[in-house]
Amino acid sequence: MGHHLQTNPARASELSEACHPVGAAEAEVIAERLYNIRGSATRFETEKDDTFLLDCADRGKFVLKIAHPSERVEELNFQVTLLRHIAKRAPDLPIPRAHRDVDGVDLPFVMTNAGERRVSRLITFLPGTPLDRTVSTGPQRERIGEVLAKLRHAMADFSHPADSRALAWDVTHLLDLSDLMSFIPAGGKRAWTVRALERFAEIKPRLDLCRRQVLHNDFNTSNLVVDQASPKFLTGVIDFGDAVRTAIAVDVSTALMNQMPKTFDHRNRRDLFDEPRDVLRGYLRHAELTDEEFQLIPFLAQGRLAVRALLTCWRAQLFPENSRYILRNTEAGWAHLEWFNAMSTAQISDLLTREEP
Repeated sequence: MGHHLQTNPARASELSEACHPVGAAEAEVIAERLYNIRGSATRFETEKDDTFLLDCADRGKFVLKIAHPSERVEELNFQVTLLRHIAKRAPDLPIPRAHRDVDGVDLPFVMTNAGERRVSRLITFLPGTPLDRTVSTGPQRERIGEVLAKLRHAMADFSHPADSRALAWDVTHLLDLSDLMSFIPAGGKRAWTVRALERFAEIKPRLDLCRRQVLHNDFNTSNLVVDQASPKFLTGVIDFGDAVRTAIAVDVSTALMNQMPKTFDHRNRRDLFDEPRDVLRGYLRHAELTDEEFQLIPFLAQGRLAVRALLTCWRAQLFPENSRYILRNTEAGWAHLEWFNAMSTAQISDLLTREEP
């Protein structure tokens, strides 16, 4: 789901270009031709590529992705190479495995019925329930933090020519999205978003000095697949489309922001970080953070809320037919931004104090 920033980041082509969707029947033909697998295809809802679940009966299930025509092959190669690297470094981590086509090619081109030349990928399907469709306990959220930390270690020594691409969903580039402010409803919502950008501008020089490496950068609840019956709980981490070289603090803040309660009334809820702290507790069992990172993470969580507000409000107007999917998490975020808005800079800095596991 990567969105890349060109000269004017917000106008990144992948975020604004439409393409001709591939249908399920066509996906089945492509799968058989490229990978010699026969199965019935069902479309997944996604932001911009065409993604299908392929049920091949006794051969199991796969995910076929037909990339948006504007996606660059080297960036897709980055994702595939990264998955292989993690599988080698940490074979027990629940990530998809990438498959080559019948000619041994990772990213074969396909000419679609609509006449578009697009890149295809086949990965394993990880069974389970997306976390956004179920609930989690404190100990289960700690498991999520543990996997996030182990993934960080598995990616620590990874590099690729495309790993430093500028990505709109990397909060590091939040200030480049300020020209989208007019898409945010005027009034409180816009004022809270402006405040988040001001706060981010204040901490940006400190963020630029923080430790960086390649990271998943999108531990949101639709990318975490869980099984309530499994002691592991988290049985799949999917969608490495936003993986990028960024600050360790950014990766953690994204994971924490995505554990904030969907329904939130700041009059009776003391603290938005109650659930996220469980994730942090698990993370700290396997990975350490500096005092500076502890202080910056809440500002980065606030910044990530602003990124989501800006990109989704803009894209919902661009693609009204897909607005329900695009805005599925935005509504909850307004109350979260309002909560941050009521706090002083010092209060935000102190939201996460070091806790001995």
